[in-house]
Amino acid sequence: MTDRIDTLVILGAHGDLTSRLLLPGLASLLASTRGASINLIGVDRGDVADSEWHKKVDEAFAATPSALAREVAGKSRYLRADVTNEDDLAAVLAEAPGRVALYFALPPAVTIAACTALSTMTLPAGISFALEKPFGTDLRTAKSLNRLLQKMLPEHQVFRVDHFLGKSTVLNMIGVRFANRIFEPLFSAENVEKVEIVFDESLALENRAGYYDKAGALVDMIQSHLLLVLALATMEPPASLDADDLRGAMAQVLRATSMKTKNGTSSRRARYAAGTINGRSLPAYTDEDGVDASRKTETLAEVTLEIANWRWAGVPFLLRSGKALGDAKQEVVVTFKEVPHLPTGLTPAPVPSRLRMSMKPAAVDIDLMINGEGDPFTLEPSILHADFGAGDLSAYGEVLAGLLECDPTLSVRGDVAEECWRIIAPALAAWRKDAVELEEYPAGSSGPGAS
Repeated sequence: MTDRIDTLVILGAHGDLTSRLLLPGLASLLASTRGASINLIGVDRGDVADSEWHKKVDEAFAATPSALAREVAGKSRYLRADVTNEDDLAAVLAEAPGRVALYFALPPAVTIAACTALSTMTLPAGISFALEKPFGTDLRTAKSLNRLLQKMLPEHQVFRVDHFLGKSTVLNMIGVRFANRIFEPLFSAENVEKVEIVFDESLALENRAGYYDKAGALVDMIQSHLLLVLALATMEPPASLDADDLRGAMAQVLRATSMKTKNGTSSRRARYAAGTINGRSLPAYTDEDGVDASRKTETLAEVTLEIANWRWAGVPFLLRSGKALGDAKQEVVVTFKEVPHLPTGLTPAPVPSRLRMSMKPAAVDIDLMINGEGDPFTLEPSILHADFGAGDLSAYGEVLAGLLECDPTLSVRGDVAEECWRIIAPALAAWRKDAVELEEYPAGSSGPGAS
């Protein structure tokens, strides 16, 4: 058996995820030094000629052309199948040569149905599953799906996808924390006032109501992504970057993480109203095509968490993600406590010292308090800045590289997926009871007041 995948089968080949992210990600991988020949098969319910499928692949590959990409596109195929039907799935697998990876580019409920059908079949040796976020629809279904997968495949053949956990993001975070003696001793409750992990984007719904209106910002971003960034920023130093060590360290800190209030009220939710972003007028979220206003889906979510361990006890962690905001940013901001004593005669700076790790663009900034140019008795912050080296693959190129190279290091382990659902469960319950007000903010603003 080889240590690489021979055939990539995309279930849900007609979907937005496939054309917008998966196929371009595959193109970036094929154009890189890590690229290797692969059989590509697209699967969906519609009747599509191979020529139409080839056109779709060619268009997605156009931005990152390469000889290998042209080869893969030219021999790729499309198969019509109901991915929840055992006979159809058996026919698909019969057409897939060598070691196979099934990529579930499907809504969570359809993924669960497809896995249930596959569980009744004899699967090809070495097959891998790649399951998109969110993994399940709540803690109960995540646990159920994990138990089902455990009966079918060993854990290292199950890839729970998080494109935030690209190799560059992981290595940047680990490098700053564990390769610098100046930083690692400061990452503790003794020195840190608070930590904020923010993913604010200027993009609005962008025709994704079919998925997003059932998920919302809390599930789509905080549960699926930002809690994993939290784990990287707060975990104990792993012995190595092997899959077991890295994912074990992340699981350990997430097990100690919970909402600051057990009833879920240490959270905030809001949705955007009509507004303007960069000269573009946007309707209110409830007026977007496909949105059911009665669902009360939030487009901005905030939660305040705590970590009950020696290193972080007492430090608040605020995680926030929102759509249609005026200032797009993706960053981890560590705010340090004031020094225990400032010599009498020095005037402190007006802002506390912060460490900012930006995910996009990839950079790090640290505030250094220095004597002011005009008045040396007055302290003012000076920012030390460094850019991280850019990775050679797109986010989904990294996802597919791990899948096709059979390396689970950057995939989400089963217990970690369950912990992420457990952590946000109190907020979901509180929101269902309307115990937390659903606020509004104008599109293009910084969010609801005091957010």
